[in-house]
Amino acid sequence: MAMRQTHLKRIGLIGLLALVGIGLWQGRSLDPQQLMQWIDGLGPLAWLAFIVLYAVATVAFLPGSLLTLAGGALFGPVLGTFVNLTGATLGAVLAFLAARYLGADWVRARAGARLGAILDGVEAEGWRFVAFVRLTPLFPFNLLNYALGLTRISLLPYLLATWICMLPGAIAYTWLGYVGREAAAGGEDLIRKGLLAMGLLVAVAFLPRLVKRWKEGQGPHWSIDDLHRRREEGETMTLLDVRDAKDFNGKLGHIPGSLNIPLPELAARLEELRADGHALAVVCNTDKRSAKAVQQLQRAGLDNAILVIGGVQAWKGRGWPLEQR
Repeated sequence: MAMRQTHLKRIGLIGLLALVGIGLWQGRSLDPQQLMQWIDGLGPLAWLAFIVLYAVATVAFLPGSLLTLAGGALFGPVLGTFVNLTGATLGAVLAFLAARYLGADWVRARAGARLGAILDGVEAEGWRFVAFVRLTPLFPFNLLNYALGLTRISLLPYLLATWICMLPGAIAYTWLGYVGREAAAGGEDLIRKGLLAMGLLVAVAFLPRLVKRWKEGQGPHWSIDDLHRRREEGETMTLLDVRDAKDFNGKLGHIPGSLNIPLPELAARLEELRADGHALAVVCNTDKRSAKAVQQLQRAGLDNAILVIGGVQAWKGRGWPLEQR
């Protein structure tokens, strides 16, 4: 059975490489006008065909920006945004799954310490990393889809972060394609539409800076690797787990040495924590409740509160020991 799966993976990988090779070869000679005429000639199902084409093109490394402009020109700003975003997201998911099931094990088995550390860092950030790279146009979209498939980021957070965070860029480039077709047809009010298109592109360009400012505004935080390293080095700290007692003592367990104060009880025990004086590393299952706890602690004047990104789930993902009661 295992040999058959390995054989099927090899066939799938060969087919994928052939598709990518054809895409890279044909992408240079792709004629947008011929593509638009062919799609336009499909009639009522043109939008569905375009979604499928966009998804396949994404897997095959064809230029996505060219297709997005074509989608705006063919379908207008509203339907065009929908078909572009749907096709790009579907293609991103297909490439992600292809990398995960065809090559992830092979890459991880041969990854050096440096690549392994990079993959672990990406996994610790999870959907946040996906959101950041989708909002930042510097990262190559097609290659990134495959690279993220090599990590252990879950499919659903990957899909949602991809769809939501590609939306601003999809709107901007779709509108630009629509304005270009309007200009070619001599449409009215082109100056206003052109300025709006430029404004959308500028807004997309500034999004990464806004995301960076937002992240900096979260206050001090450690990755799960930072927490582990500091504990191994013997740094004095209080590790505060703000989950409910049933979760703290449940199946997942907790990090050894944790102090359990559920989030609803935190306000009543502030003085106890204030008297401690050590660095206060706050964890929960991931980092949703712990982020709220850190905000509450900092508002109460406990500036030594530090959010641990990834929480107990990330700790477990590294294979480090957990306790149960």
